[in-house]
Amino acid sequence: MGKTFRFRSLHDLHSYYGLPEPEHPLISVIDYSKVNYPEGVADLKWMQDFYILALKRNVHAKFNYGQQPFDFNSGVLSFFAPQQLLQVEIKPDVNVSQSGWLLLLHPDFLWNTSLAEQIKKYDFFQYKVNEALFLSEKEETVMAKIFQNIEKEYQSNMDKFSQSLIINQLEYLLIHADRFYHRQFLTRKITSHQVLHRLESLLNSYFTDERIVVEGLPTVQLVADELNISANYLSTLLKIHTGQSTQQFIHDKLIEKAKEKLSTTNLTVSEIAYYLGFEHSQSFSKLFKTKTNQTPLEFRAPFN
Repeated sequence: MGKTFRFRSLHDLHSYYGLPEPEHPLISVIDYSKVNYPEGVADLKWMQDFYILALKRNVHAKFNYGQQPFDFNSGVLSFFAPQQLLQVEIKPDVNVSQSGWLLLLHPDFLWNTSLAEQIKKYDFFQYKVNEALFLSEKEETVMAKIFQNIEKEYQSNMDKFSQSLIINQLEYLLIHADRFYHRQFLTRKITSHQVLHRLESLLNSYFTDERIVVEGLPTVQLVADELNISANYLSTLLKIHTGQSTQQFIHDKLIEKAKEKLSTTNLTVSEIAYYLGFEHSQSFSKLFKTKTNQTPLEFRAPFN
């Protein structure tokens, strides 16, 4: 990857794609079939100062989400918050008709509206690197219609009602996206279970290989990084499939190992705490009591 582009305005991105000036300085809907990457560009890295919501099909490029590549050979919805990094690998000489919609939204458009803060609470805008949302044909049609409604509204004569009507459409779009997003964790069970299996294996290796003694307790971010997905994505996946946060899942695995050591070895509580990556045995004992309603010594007593 070469230079990182910084698009500070909607005009900058329109210009880069070879498109006419945006009709509104703070919001723009782009027909993706009209997008042209600059000639000779094989890969691209950029950041922008505005939100991008993208609904794409048959795009002759490979995008990276959560350090995993996704090809747009079916309807995919993706979200980018201001200051997030996007990496794109352009595929040359692909004779496929790309289609879809881009919605560019500057934060200033949301000023003094309910969506100004609410938009930050959607998980799909919080990722440092985004995961793509795959849509069914029916879902894709619903989303495309909302994009088009927003475009029609700002293209008409703007009046005192225009912003409210567009905000309502944006809220409608985000609610649908949230529904589809959570549905994806249920319908893509194979992928989800593969992640859970990899997480189990990763945590087991920490204890079996005694990595935890050297590296300390694994953090949520460390585990997510090793799985090549974002911490928020992992947390949501676990919450849906196990009812636990990532931190709770890690702690449960740790307590399992602690019980094994307490019941099968003569190691002291302090030695077990050290083995499990705790600097202070009091912290270990407090967590064990919280999880089991027993102190480590109370748990060990029946085994002696």
